[in-house]
Amino acid sequence: MLVRPRGQSRRHRHVRVRDEFAIVLDYMPFGNPYDRHVQHRSRPVAQALGTKFFALVEILPLKNMPLNIGERVPIAPQPELPGHPVADRLSYNELSSVAKTNLAKFLRDIVIEKEKVFVEFFNVAKPINIRLHSLELLPGIGKKTLKIILEERKKKSFESFEEIQARTRINDPVKLIVDRIILELQGQEKYYIFVEPYPDSPGFVKLNYLDYLYKLTNYDKPW
Repeated sequence: MLVRPRGQSRRHRHVRVRDEFAIVLDYMPFGNPYDRHVQHRSRPVAQALGTKFFALVEILPLKNMPLNIGERVPIAPQPELPGHPVADRLSYNELSSVAKTNLAKFLRDIVIEKEKVFVEFFNVAKPINIRLHSLELLPGIGKKTLKIILEERKKKSFESFEEIQARTRINDPVKLIVDRIILELQGQEKYYIFVEPYPDSPGFVKLNYLDYLYKLTNYDKPW
């Protein structure tokens, strides 16, 4: 169990993050020279992705606990919680080149690990309005593929990514989910299926599918 060294928690402000665990996208043991926080330019910092709600965060490794890229670690958005302190939320543009390179790979691992959750999206996704369906927000899904998905799920619910691939024209359903999450992390979308937009911007619509999918599939793990 991680224990915060005495005195460290008092310097850590509250950051609004729902994730309890994150995967390390980049670890900078000597600091990030481009960090907007001057004090983080010469101390160990890491950029990470929340594994449950996909918040991009900057974390401060606990003393004598160096991090490894690809490692899943507990994070503490509030001072009283155990874990590596969350120093701040990050926008996509604040990620290092290393973090951006690793993002798709580690996102793919997360989506595959939560296969049941994301397969269910193909079963329950609904129209947004009379012209646009939620499934069409996935890159590569047009009207023809949408029609096939809707027809197939009426016959029988999808149970795996492999089954989606076999019964539709989608070659790689995991990639569609990953690509959509990255688009939402980049923060230029009108509709958000899986990610809570950061920073906030006027005019976006949060569809709140992720909470619904976790509840629907009885996913109760903290990561």
